[in-house]
Amino acid sequence: MKDDARAGRQEVIEAAAYDLLREHGFGGFSMLRVAKAAKASNETLYRWYGDKAGLVRALVDRNVEHVRARIEETADATDPMETLRAIAPVLLTMLVGDRAVTLNRAAAADPSGVLGGAIAAGGRDTVAPLVGGAIARVLKARGSDLPVETATTLFLNLLIGDVQIRRVIGVLPPLTEAEVAERVALTFGAFDRIIGDGQLRTAHS
Repeated sequence: MKDDARAGRQEVIEAAAYDLLREHGFGGFSMLRVAKAAKASNETLYRWYGDKAGLVRALVDRNVEHVRARIEETADATDPMETLRAIAPVLLTMLVGDRAVTLNRAAAADPSGVLGGAIAAGGRDTVAPLVGGAIARVLKARGSDLPVETATTLFLNLLIGDVQIRRVIGVLPPLTEAEVAERVALTFGAFDRIIGDGQLRTAHS
């Protein structure tokens, strides 16, 4: 199968997988059900994804692709803060988007921990180090001795806060572009002040 055709079939399969996760949760989610919903063969799914866990990992990986690509596109920016500013709205939009919400709701109801493990491995465990690389360059440019891990955790906490969990539990509607932009601006206002004046340095020196 040609690459374009395969990519198109994968989009259909993965869209069907999300629909089934929303309707049945991870416990009622199976390769056979996905194959039927996507009008694909069960053999194709096993050949492309390996098994149910492999399909879930593919969903998570696909969801973070845009963030990873944006980080790579802006990695050589003269001002490392430009990289962070380019990453932030893409990252926030992904984390509070419908697909991430679906994955997290299904993971919360999955006692096996398989889905939660896939989200952690493909999500924060993958994205946080990439964001940390950009933050390391910012700290170096600012002459800050704040540990990179501390600064990365601080940045992500400022950006995401409780927004994702509020989306997952259904008390917050999808964010508009204006709301994303506003939260990003507030994040950088606070983060810039902290790394700029060294408020946290004495605690880590």
